[in-house]
Amino acid sequence: MPLLEIKDMAVAYGRIEALHGISISVEKGELVTLIGANGAGKTTTMRAISGVRPLSRGSIIFDGQDITKMKAYKRVIAGIVQSPEGRGVFPGMTVQENLDMGHYGRKFESKAAYQETLDKVFELFPRLAERRSQVGGTMSGGEQQMVAIGRALMARPRVLLLDEPSMGLAPMVIQQIFRIISEINATGVTILLVEQNAQQALSRSSRAYILETGEVVKTGPGKELLADPAIKEAYLGVA
Repeated sequence: MPLLEIKDMAVAYGRIEALHGISISVEKGELVTLIGANGAGKTTTMRAISGVRPLSRGSIIFDGQDITKMKAYKRVIAGIVQSPEGRGVFPGMTVQENLDMGHYGRKFESKAAYQETLDKVFELFPRLAERRSQVGGTMSGGEQQMVAIGRALMARPRVLLLDEPSMGLAPMVIQQIFRIISEINATGVTILLVEQNAQQALSRSSRAYILETGEVVKTGPGKELLADPAIKEAYLGVA
């Protein structure tokens, strides 16, 4: 049984349907990627899974439980945690305060458990440890992305939703972010990734789904899709 399963999911904005009945499954421990052009419905998919957007039809099953009607904050407590597109760092808060917002509503069993989780975040992102007192709004784009992912990890996710983590970042920083994403996945955290950098995303994915105008048009192992001539031409600029 998949850890996360989306069945025939449709989402509408008023009279405009953004998703037309897509089905996606994510097995425990996988890194699954959604690829698609702007407007394909990738972010809408993530927002629906996290509970921010209601479904017009279909269902979301998490660990065998139907969570279609579950409130967003309860999904976080259950273990579905999103790092949003645009990072969403609180600009007036310090790095430490931003990280602490990640476990708001999700209580630790003890101070030791909290410290262990925080230490793991700082191990992944040593720069955050160095700058824990710096205000978020003064950090670079790459540093803010580290804060956003670290904040999500503070909620101890079972499924981590990453929406465009490389957006607006320099190539060297993108390499670093994707290396850390692979490290997070290697610790056992299941990841659903939305990403326009198809080369990086597909090369690291267990499986991937290609979205076009609100529909899944292709799916398969990440590396197989990366070698597909049509995918290369559409998303990598290789004829």
